[in-house]
Amino acid sequence: MFRKLIFLLLSITLISCEREINIVPTVRDSRLVVDAEIENGRPPIVVLSRSLNFFTTIDSAELAASYVRNASVTIQEGNTIYPLKEFELRDSSGNRFYYYSTDPQGASPLTGQFGKTYKLSITVDGNSYNSETSIPLLTKTMDSIWWKPAPNNDDPKKVVLMARVQDPPGLGNYIRYFTRQNRQPFLPGLNSVFDDNIIDGKTYEIQVDRGVNRNEEIDFETYGFFQKGDTVSVKLCNINKSTFDFWRTWEFNLQSVGNPFSSPGKVIGNISNNALGAFCGYAAQYRSLIIPK
Repeated sequence: MFRKLIFLLLSITLISCEREINIVPTVRDSRLVVDAEIENGRPPIVVLSRSLNFFTTIDSAELAASYVRNASVTIQEGNTIYPLKEFELRDSSGNRFYYYSTDPQGASPLTGQFGKTYKLSITVDGNSYNSETSIPLLTKTMDSIWWKPAPNNDDPKKVVLMARVQDPPGLGNYIRYFTRQNRQPFLPGLNSVFDDNIIDGKTYEIQVDRGVNRNEEIDFETYGFFQKGDTVSVKLCNINKSTFDFWRTWEFNLQSVGNPFSSPGKVIGNISNNALGAFCGYAAQYRSLIIPK
């Protein structure tokens, strides 16, 4: 009887401690979002948009309206300033996408070069935004890539991709990788950026997971695998510290969404004037192979 009484008192105490919590999301003014990159041998690509509130219902019309049009965008390399032109793309569904790049028909189109530094300037609605990035020298390289059967798997068509990578002596060699399966676009890995704190100055072999489309749900039953008969390409990019920090923190936050035990984090961009996003430079190396059926 005494134990029942104690249990009843504890239950009443716990019930009385309950509080109803109403969470009202903060509605913030939109901010400029910059997705800009330049790669060796390729022209720059700059996509400008406006941020959306967390609980915004997103559809194709909302996304189309978020693009920033008619901005003034330039990139400076050395003493030369290159104006960028706005371009429009349409997909098979009629959706429109907008980006800024150098005019290929212009007098002096800009393409990325190893070891160069680039300064991005954007003017929108009377506000100015600036950023700077560099394309490093190509010092960390893939020696070769190959495939082998997927371990602990009953599907004989599944394979894993391997690469042998050479890291030069000295810390501070950062990389980001992408893969392409057949005619699909290059996609970054789920964890796509790495430093050399552990493997400094070593040649090592590593499994290269197939890249993922972050706009689609990831099937972890097939994640990372390629198939026999695939034509596979790997794009390994040397990057600087600011590019590494942006994607490291961005991917951490993406994978923390919906996890109540994850610690909050801030995405570290490199755009001035309280804008979101980053201007990234890539020193890219490519390797391809055909996996026989």
